[in-house]
Amino acid sequence: MASLSELACIYSALVLHDDEVTVTEDKINALIKAAGVNVEPFWPGLFAKALANVNIGMSLICNVGAGGLPPAAGAAPAGGPVPAAAAAAPAEKKKVEAKKEESEESDDDMGFGLFD
Repeated sequence: MASLSELACIYSALVLHDDEVTVTEDKINALIKAAGVNVEPFWPGLFAKALANVNIGMSLICNVGAGGLPPAAGAAPAGGPVPAAAAAAPAEKKKVEAKKEESEESDDDMGFGLFD
């Protein structure tokens, strides 16, 4: 869970982006001071540096559902070939489902049916 200091910096950066203002340490500090929030002094500079080369609108806001995480290792780019591991995953799932069905059927063979 994010601390109050982190949340204050996040919201400040989003407000600045929404107003189409460049996100800087001084501007984040100004918003935080105006809100009356006390933050550790390193957070605004950290956020300003982290967001300096980031397109906030496209990189952060549009990828909220993805959790902001980079693609998994070995994942193919969009439109690229599918890695062998990814192609094998559905086959493994089918094998597990087939084994599950076999185990359910074996109960019937033993005479433990629900409606006998």
